[in-house]
Amino acid sequence: MKSFKRRFNDTVEGMATDIKDTAHSVEAAAVMRLFRTRPRLLALGEPTHGEDTLLELRNELFRHLVEQEGYRTIAIESDCMMGLVVDDYVTSGTGTLDDVMERGFSHAWFNASAPNRELVRWMRAYNEGRPASERLRFAGFDGPLEMTEAASPRQALTALHGYLSARVDADLLPCTAQTLDRLLGADDRWTNPSAMMDPAQSVGQSAEAGQLRLLADDLVALLDEQTPHLIMTTSRDDWRRARLYGRTATGLLRYHHWMADTSPARMTRLVGLRGQMMADNLLALAERGPALVHAHNGHLQRHKSTMRMGGMPLEWWSAGAIVSAHLGEGFAFLATALGTIRHQGVDTPPPDTVEGLLYALPADHCVIDAHQLATTLADTRPAPRVSPWFGYAPLDPAHLTDTDGIVFVKDVPQT
Repeated sequence: MKSFKRRFNDTVEGMATDIKDTAHSVEAAAVMRLFRTRPRLLALGEPTHGEDTLLELRNELFRHLVEQEGYRTIAIESDCMMGLVVDDYVTSGTGTLDDVMERGFSHAWFNASAPNRELVRWMRAYNEGRPASERLRFAGFDGPLEMTEAASPRQALTALHGYLSARVDADLLPCTAQTLDRLLGADDRWTNPSAMMDPAQSVGQSAEAGQLRLLADDLVALLDEQTPHLIMTTSRDDWRRARLYGRTATGLLRYHHWMADTSPARMTRLVGLRGQMMADNLLALAERGPALVHAHNGHLQRHKSTMRMGGMPLEWWSAGAIVSAHLGEGFAFLATALGTIRHQGVDTPPPDTVEGLLYALPADHCVIDAHQLATTLADTRPAPRVSPWFGYAPLDPAHLTDTDGIVFVKDVPQT
């Protein structure tokens, strides 16, 4: 019996011809042909962070979607609260570009990125002189979280309280701003990085944190209850921003609670809660109109995410999986796969992998219908690619049918 590799290689030439016929430029029209209806959230994943080539491709696709398909929002894997700084700049010119790049992104590879700077500059220029209904919007959809710590809930909680206290009767508020300040205490109690590995260092299950969770719940309930009044007396955008404050405050308090937990489920709950916070932000954006979403493939895929942390295997549902369950065809996922990242030691992919098959195509980058690719491969399943560099996550051939399309980038040069 022929080995898998021999059988695979025997069929590569014919399959390459079939796949070449379905490979198209990464343009809005080609992407939209993958779907029966225009998705409210079009998710473009990336298999590694910090590569300008991928961000430039994202920028180009977003421009096409804006000009040809009516998309008006881009959301990226960055702190949702910091993203408000960028949104204020691109919609109304608040601040300077330098300041926005410094304060509007939560990761170093974002705010130091030339393509991200160009994206923000282009969005601001596009919006100049346009009515509010036609302006482009920017959003971060990650929680205010890092792998080693979580933010204090102060900013979100006090912003929600401030919004409500200026617009509803004081007797309806569950507490005063002074009470929140007293219960919150010093912010460095919340951001202690030692708490990630030592639950005893977390304040998330203190008496004060418990009271704050109840007060945050009451404030969010009051926001929902007063929705008709709030929209009439302010604006829907202000109300949506207040909802973001509420989601973030309750999400952070829940996350801190589980940072203080000592059960075996602790880490699984933490990564799952981050995914849920991302999903809640994306579902809120879907209410506003069609948006391009950009993040790591692992945050946008429909199947379960997995990783090892501290030697422990973790499984959870990603933001993409949760959103897809809610929106159905309103959510679409394009996974990006790469041929080489030679400056990181990722060389030409083996020919019996999906990346190896796509590497044989002539285009530098293209979009492929993942379902057609799975049909073309039939029973000849490619081998999983193994990356020599931890920072690149290869495409999993077992989940082709969970993906709407593959954006393939042949070579990622060092920049």
